[in-house]
Amino acid sequence: MRIYTRTGDNGKTSLLSGKRVNKHNKRIIAYGSIDELNSFMGVVRDYSPEDYKDEIFLIQNKLMIIASQLSNDKNYDNIPNISKEDTEFLENAIDRMTDKLNPLENFIIPGGNKLISFTHVARCVCRRAETNISILKEKEDLNKEILLYINRLSDYLFTLARFFSKTLKINELKWNTQ
Repeated sequence: MRIYTRTGDNGKTSLLSGKRVNKHNKRIIAYGSIDELNSFMGVVRDYSPEDYKDEIFLIQNKLMIIASQLSNDKNYDNIPNISKEDTEFLENAIDRMTDKLNPLENFIIPGGNKLISFTHVARCVCRRAETNISILKEKEDLNKEILLYINRLSDYLFTLARFFSKTLKINELKWNTQ
């Protein structure tokens, strides 16, 4: 099977239904940003301690489901959905990590080492994906859990970056306005 089809050479691509749309279509931008996020999550997983690789891989699988949902302009029952339980999984992970962290009293400046920096980059890409999904949601009917999950995922990534700082004994770079 060839990877190139030449069908996108004129600036159009296909949705799951086969419908051809512009590559700058809101739906394409939304699931493209999820693809970018998933790629950065792979980098975070590659640099993560072993204890976090499975959890991050699970999240990457959920991002694949979200990308499938966003490319779905019809109602196909055979595509898995993101559920409230998926968002609760992230919330539980956030709570588990937060219990081991000092209270947050300052804004954090991203950096300190590659893993922490990559985690913050993934968080920023996640926020952009959330924005793109929100724009799409204004025009299209989407599973509301998708936006909730992505919102919580950015919180998870922020907390994960802080947790990595603690685990690796890297001082958080606190923003000081003075």
